[in-house]
Amino acid sequence: MNKKWEYRKIDQKKVKEISDEFHINELISSVLVSRGLINEEDVRIFLEPTRDDFYDPFSLPDIEEGTDRIIKAINNKEKVIIYGDYDVDGITSTTVLKKFLDGRGLNVDTYIPNRLKEGYGLNKKAIDEIASKDYTLIITVDCGISSIEEVEYANSLGIEVIITDHHEPLDKLPNAVAVIDAKRKDNKYPFNQLAGVGVVFKLIQGLSKKLCLEDKEYLKYLDLVCIGTISDIVPLVDENRVIAKLGLKLVAMTRNLGLKGLLKISGYTQIDSNTVSFGIAPRINACGRMGHEEDALKLFLSEDINEVKELTKKLNEYNKIRQDTEKEIFKQAIEMIDKNKEYNNNAIVLGHEGWHHGVIGIVSSKITEMYFKPSILICFEEDEAKGSGRSVPGFDLHEALCSCSNHLEKYGGHEMAVGLSLKKEEFNNFKKEFEEYANKENVKEITPIIYIDVQITEKDFNFNTIEELKLLEPFGEANKKPLFVYKGLKIDSIRAISEGRHLKLTLKDKNKTINAIGFNMGNLAQDYLIGDKIDIVGYLEINHFNGTDIIQLNLKDIMKSI
Repeated sequence: MNKKWEYRKIDQKKVKEISDEFHINELISSVLVSRGLINEEDVRIFLEPTRDDFYDPFSLPDIEEGTDRIIKAINNKEKVIIYGDYDVDGITSTTVLKKFLDGRGLNVDTYIPNRLKEGYGLNKKAIDEIASKDYTLIITVDCGISSIEEVEYANSLGIEVIITDHHEPLDKLPNAVAVIDAKRKDNKYPFNQLAGVGVVFKLIQGLSKKLCLEDKEYLKYLDLVCIGTISDIVPLVDENRVIAKLGLKLVAMTRNLGLKGLLKISGYTQIDSNTVSFGIAPRINACGRMGHEEDALKLFLSEDINEVKELTKKLNEYNKIRQDTEKEIFKQAIEMIDKNKEYNNNAIVLGHEGWHHGVIGIVSSKITEMYFKPSILICFEEDEAKGSGRSVPGFDLHEALCSCSNHLEKYGGHEMAVGLSLKKEEFNNFKKEFEEYANKENVKEITPIIYIDVQITEKDFNFNTIEELKLLEPFGEANKKPLFVYKGLKIDSIRAISEGRHLKLTLKDKNKTINAIGFNMGNLAQDYLIGDKIDIVGYLEINHFNGTDIIQLNLKDIMKSI
């Protein structure tokens, strides 16, 4: 598939100024400038944030009402329950708020809905259970902003509700004591992209100020706040960047036994965003996906080393089961795509009996990445069907579902990811109408764009450069690993490896040898010959192999030099 290479604009004068001011390599300052970081204070916060760079929590909507109501509950020793979510953001949010309130002498309880039986967010059956135990206050974390009926129902049972959330609100807000969400239309908070755990962090920061506590009483939870923030794929810029950068330092020396156990079993020796995204997050999310959400919460709350060991093993096992389930669904999906030539369609919609609906979202993401087309995977359960979808930039998946809503029971999400449910008998009608919508939107005309930060040459191909690139960590949404273009390289060797899946090259720039690997690009081996001159785009990294460290470019695309 042809991809468009787009070069970011760079002001070379600014590059020199930032390089001199912060004593950093000009390649690093070029990346900063390419991403719009040209103000000295913005660069300082990006590279060296401190606790003083957190915003005042009291500019968040309803934070005054929320903190006052919680302090009242503390003073009156009320029965309070935290209602969370089953993903990493929800589990860390619940843990942080419970630990903080327990520390204030308020012994709060928790409720995490089961993904497979209850789904996401507040539900009336859960509220009935909460009411039966005489709780007077529910505090939601990472959910609740759209729970208008559920909050009214809780109110009718004499339970007050505080909502903390980071999702988009509806036109009407729930009738809660406080609705703390920076996505509200009346928001005046300077940053509205916090994760759910980030909103909880601001809540305990506000509570600490009102209760005249030392800063350490809320800052000590930055390890968990960092884990939830990086895992929830919110933009790692502005205050999220401060949370993640400072939080990773605490993760490395965490006192949370559960987090320590996960770090150990994940096998990662270096603590960075990769460790969180690929070592920690999948193991926690596997609990929710497989219907064992309580085990993840227990792990983070436990103070018993033996219990932690057992729970860590469980999470690891759930993750293995999730991986096996995911592989099997992916294999079946690819077989269906090949058999029915679904790859010729503008969108891929697949349905299958018995697929695990806690896992199909991950598979949909892989299908979309593989074919660069929106995809929806649906699992049939008797007469019901549940689905999950992922999109490509330029195609609004939520809008597409709106256009087919007459075939759906429920749906939600946003431009790039959705969840839905429908009757099994409606599947074929939905598939047909969805594909027709994708045809009208000319999905095949959407070209993937590769945004290139900086052009490099052989002088940048060294270990010092790669070490300095760590200054740009943590990487994540809106702060991706920098992509470099290297031009005019001569192919010295080229071959497909791993049963033809991957591409391995050695390239020459004069007398300098450049190693490159292209994952899932093995098919390109037949398009190029030894001696061809090519331009490549990729990430600079170190390949640790057989005790030897080799610098290589992890390829994203290749084209013949002009």
